[in-house]
Amino acid sequence: MAFGTKTNERPGTRAQVKYVRSSAYKAREVLNLIRNQSYARASEILEFSDRGIAEPVAKLLDSAVANAENNDGLDAEELFVSACYADEGPTLKRWRPRARGRATRIRKRTCHITIIVSQYSPEQLEIIRTSEASKGTNSRSTAAASRRDRVQKSRDAADAKAEAEEHDHDHDHDHGDEGEAAAPAAAAADDAAEDAAATDDAGSEATTEEDA
Repeated sequence: MAFGTKTNERPGTRAQVKYVRSSAYKAREVLNLIRNQSYARASEILEFSDRGIAEPVAKLLDSAVANAENNDGLDAEELFVSACYADEGPTLKRWRPRARGRATRIRKRTCHITIIVSQYSPEQLEIIRTSEASKGTNSRSTAAASRRDRVQKSRDAADAKAEAEEHDHDHDHDHGDEGEAAAPAAAAADDAAEDAAATDDAGSEATTEEDA
């Protein structure tokens, strides 16, 4: 019996995240919403989803699109989710104390999520562009621009954090040098104060002898 191409063998650019702290069942419910959707439409669905697993799935989708752009030279506006699936990962076993000395097992599920993005055919692209032109919308470019803005913001935040850490390090180093420079001055001031006190004591003793 002949079967089609296996899901994990489909052509396209993929990204995978492992050991996500969520069950595969919950991940599949979100993945079913974005399967065969364009990148723009999938991003919109994940953005407005109220499921907690939607956030790591959205990051994984952006990673797959970034791989397609940087590694395969594809345009993000021409990509769609050709395949996505979630496999079960190891289960973390914990215990909850209950009444009468009993214990109940807690199963903390994990899963491995994979997303594959592919490029639309020229015929499909023509149909999509014609439909968008008739509706007066261009959500594909909006999604790609939004992803680029998020990447740029992340890079700017990382650069600002690195500059702040470097500034703090230099500031601490400067304070250390000032402390080292101030130490001899403080010692000299202490010596001068001791000499002045000794001089005053000698003067007072001389005055006492003259009075005697």
